[in-house]
Amino acid sequence: MTSVAESPTVAGEACTDDYLSGGWSIRSWLLTVDHKRIAWLYAVSITVFFFFGSAAALLIRLELITPAGDLFSAEEYNRLFSLHGIVMVWFFLIPSIPATLGNFLIPLMVGARDMAFPKLNLLSWYIYSLGGLFTLAAVIAGGVDTGWTFYTPYSTLFSNSAVLAAAVGIFIVGFSSILTGLNFVVTVHTMRAPGLTWMRLPLFVWANYATALIMILATPVLATLLLLVGLERGLGIGIFDPALGGDPLLFQHLFWFYSHPAVYIMILPAMGVISEIISCFSRNPVFGYTGMVISIMAITLFGFVVWGHHMFVSGQSMYAGILFSFFSFLVAVPSAIKTLNWTATLFRGRISFTAPMIYALSFLELFTVGGLTGIFLAALALDVHVHDSYFVTAHFHYIMVGGAVTAYMGGLHFWWPKLTGRMFSRAWASTAAVALLIGLNLTFYPQFLLGYAGMPRRYHSYPDDFAILHVLSSLGAGVLAIGYLLPLIYLSWSLRRGEPAPPNPWDARGLEWQTMSPPPVHNFKETPVVTGGPYEYRE
Repeated sequence: MTSVAESPTVAGEACTDDYLSGGWSIRSWLLTVDHKRIAWLYAVSITVFFFFGSAAALLIRLELITPAGDLFSAEEYNRLFSLHGIVMVWFFLIPSIPATLGNFLIPLMVGARDMAFPKLNLLSWYIYSLGGLFTLAAVIAGGVDTGWTFYTPYSTLFSNSAVLAAAVGIFIVGFSSILTGLNFVVTVHTMRAPGLTWMRLPLFVWANYATALIMILATPVLATLLLLVGLERGLGIGIFDPALGGDPLLFQHLFWFYSHPAVYIMILPAMGVISEIISCFSRNPVFGYTGMVISIMAITLFGFVVWGHHMFVSGQSMYAGILFSFFSFLVAVPSAIKTLNWTATLFRGRISFTAPMIYALSFLELFTVGGLTGIFLAALALDVHVHDSYFVTAHFHYIMVGGAVTAYMGGLHFWWPKLTGRMFSRAWASTAAVALLIGLNLTFYPQFLLGYAGMPRRYHSYPDDFAILHVLSSLGAGVLAIGYLLPLIYLSWSLRRGEPAPPNPWDARGLEWQTMSPPPVHNFKETPVVTGGPYEYRE
């Protein structure tokens, strides 16, 4: 928004007290209602959960270096991948971008002083932390062996008692998602700066707005499902168990009705991050802005009607399978539009290969591979062959780790000067970004070959013929660990010793770059007035 940069109404520079200067006491942080500090609380929390989940993943890959299950027993291995999945999905991937970057940036991007409901914002973090710690304690101390999906009958009959405790923790965390989504929707609807019309909103705001709608509409379904699991397990009420008059397919329908839209809770904010980074470092406006907005909302809509493609071999109606297959192919169209528009944005751009841009370009490669292999899984006949194999594992991780985590890292580096008022080592950041790209491909690409060759997922031992591919995958996990650990080191170092950041070190567009780094407590001294569209770069 170039006109905003020239407007005298954006007077953040006149404020001398930034949001970090209000004190570092524990009380000042735990009782804050500043959306920027709450974003930091979330960032610290999800980082802790991320390293628990990553440690479990590393142990899994260590076990799979050799064909024999010689490091863990089958039961211990089941508990290990359940720990990995539960922590990474529910406590990192879903809240990662919305709760951290979204919380910090949305009020800044719309020209607001804070979120619409600051106290609810803080409450959402407390609920998230309570549910997360409760679940983590249950999974580690009691053990859970159902995987992150809690499929029946494993979760109602055969598994250990900690399943119910873990489900209670996830039930609690659902309220945090709902409160965050509500805050985003109301903030975007009611607190936009004068002149900031819907079609002038940054794509990051659009993406998080769409994500908030999914959080509000889909999360209650998951909460209801977990409540039903608790009733059946605790009271013996027949809901999913056929012996008690229940229907096991009902669980899958309810679970995937939430969990497929949850994929877009993870990936839509990532798409918003990538749009901002690619536009900035190619010095081009986003190609086809209107089409990008329409595709975001189309993905949100279609995300609610494709859940049955997870159930092609579960016994659902053949005709339902055909419809779900059609809609699964259809949802690929808006995703393809976004990928083509990002590519067109790069065309004839003055591209700067900074660390955020390397992460963004990595996202394009990884998300494209993940998306195209999703088309394989949408085909009924092919899905029968690769269902429940390592092919599914590779596809999921190309989208979730290659997409959501890569975009989170890119966004963290892009807005780090704004978050902290400090710059980071560009050489080390670029090294970490390249290590992440190499590690991701080396870890998960062999798993496509494993799955297509017939290797089932969740097995802790396997035939000798698969050993080479598993060794390559485990080697990639080591490279990936380096790509994760390096940012933790140099970003922590930059907090104290990094070069002070100017208000707009990347010469980016958007209201968040028109105030000082780090921003004042109330973001802007005066309410900014927007007279131009987003992503307007001049020669």
